[in-house]
Amino acid sequence: MHGVMAEDIIHNEFLYYLAHQDELVEQYNGKVIVLLDHAVVATYPTVEDAYFASIKQYKPGTFLIQLCTPGPSAYTVRAHSRYLLP
Repeated sequence: MHGVMAEDIIHNEFLYYLAHQDELVEQYNGKVIVLLDHAVVATYPTVEDAYFASIKQYKPGTFLIQLCTPGPSAYTVRAHSRYLLP
């Protein structure tokens, strides 16, 4: 992992998730998965459970925690504001 940034590792794991989302959803739909080295290494009911268990086992920045659901809803964030921009 010499010279590789944590952001790159997480980004690559996310790209793997996107490329394999359909097959992952077939197996893990609705669960929170932990991806490490392009493999699901654990599943949890909540992101919090996944985070606290994973940081005990793996170096932060080396794994991705992802809600496994179909479509972009699991990884799309929408921000709403009651303020109007000029």
